[in-house]
Amino acid sequence: MGFYVRTSLRVGPFRFTLSQAGMGVSTAIPGLRTGMGPRGNVVRMGRGAVSYRTVAPGRDVVMHDVVRLVPAQPSDVVQQLRKAAGRRPYWPFALAALLVAGLLTGRFSLVVIAVGLPFVLWVALRDRAARAVVIMYDVTDEAASRFDHLVNAITGLQRAHGFWLITASGAITSTYQFKVNAGASKLLRRVNASALLAGPRILVTNVAVPTLTAGSLSVHFLPDRVLIRDGRHVADLAYQHLQVAVEHARFIEEGPVPGDGTIVDSTWRYVNVKGGPDRRFKNNARLPVLLYGRLVLRSHGALNLVWDASQVPLVHAVANALHQSISARPPVIHS
Repeated sequence: MGFYVRTSLRVGPFRFTLSQAGMGVSTAIPGLRTGMGPRGNVVRMGRGAVSYRTVAPGRDVVMHDVVRLVPAQPSDVVQQLRKAAGRRPYWPFALAALLVAGLLTGRFSLVVIAVGLPFVLWVALRDRAARAVVIMYDVTDEAASRFDHLVNAITGLQRAHGFWLITASGAITSTYQFKVNAGASKLLRRVNASALLAGPRILVTNVAVPTLTAGSLSVHFLPDRVLIRDGRHVADLAYQHLQVAVEHARFIEEGPVPGDGTIVDSTWRYVNVKGGPDRRFKNNARLPVLLYGRLVLRSHGALNLVWDASQVPLVHAVANALHQSISARPPVIHS
């Protein structure tokens, strides 16, 4: 399987090795012993509030936030991630102390700095280890095939020329709004998104981590859970609690049209009540209507994320892969 390529990981001065007996930890510097290190887990797998702005009635569209995140019900892994992220790095203080010592020792400053630099490096390595959470996955059989399918499906979204996260929506409620918004039934606010293979910086694991990200929001798909990060806030969700839906969304493009998008219709920037061009407006541009694939991720009212992609089949592939993970039996986790 392409996603599972390592049985050992290095984190700062520590090496984590996965074997049949479990996970072992050793120092990467021979002869040096230390009591500090990140906690590791072995996972074995086999066979928000609505916001709005005050508007003039009947003219502006009221936009409501679409994105909702999982409430704070931290699992053990999330608690470790939060604790690791909150640890203060000490290497800047060690470096500052070394520079001050060099200034105070006059002509011996270069010697002091040369002797002290390995210590600063060691402190930096300890910081790296202390600010990391290690999860080693032992994925076999159907679970390996299932996760490999998910990795391939999410990385496949990289082929889409257009990929967005929908952040807010507003219903068209008046004739005026209909006329000046190209005859749309609702308005959407969106930001550019991307699909990649990268987990949170403080998470160190031996598998690829397929990720959907937009701005400060990232959704990381691990073999046994989904991690959701919004800035410094981190939460997780079992696949069995995830609800996935696919929709075919018609979208009126006012900007650049994705090269792989499917144009299904056209309209006018300003329309009359019958849908034709409003002759009162000059330079009334004709706008294409495209068919996009929409991926909706929900969980019992706690999570609501909506992603649009310019290629409908790519969205179906992700949804099918997620449905396989949702229907699978939950793994047994050993700490």
